[in-house]
Amino acid sequence: MTDMLHCANHPDAETMLRCNRCEKPICGKCAVLTDTGYRCKECIRGQQKSFETAEMIDYPIAFFVAIALSFIGGLIGPRLSFFVILLAPIAGTITAEAVRVAVRRRRAQYLFLTAAAGALVGSLPGLLGQILAFNLLGILWYGIYSSIVTSTVYYRLRGMVFKR
Repeated sequence: MTDMLHCANHPDAETMLRCNRCEKPICGKCAVLTDTGYRCKECIRGQQKSFETAEMIDYPIAFFVAIALSFIGGLIGPRLSFFVILLAPIAGTITAEAVRVAVRRRRAQYLFLTAAAGALVGSLPGLLGQILAFNLLGILWYGIYSSIVTSTVYYRLRGMVFKR
């Protein structure tokens, strides 16, 4: 009969499971299921770190490219009233792809959030103008534009990160 192993991170937990990369004994709390089997969180973190290639300059680049393109789209899209529902996802896709090109397809954990924040900031001047003018339809169309563009940029770039 085999002796029970104890988890490297939780000495009280008995286990028969080992990381398929480093062979360290791991319990169910420490095990992460991958396509090739179970791995410990340390091996997963080390593997993900190799995919994070962004430099610090990529964050402001992503932010300001998203602001500029979202602002330009905000000058056009909401003025077309109902058609903003069709045009905002296109503007968000163009913004996301421009960000991807501007940062040379480098990846980082929070780069997509930075770009989405930029898209939101870029879309706000038009919305604030409509609020100050108390134009209810304008508020509606700019609000729709702002939410669709921001969410489109978020979801298009979300794949540039590997979750921890």
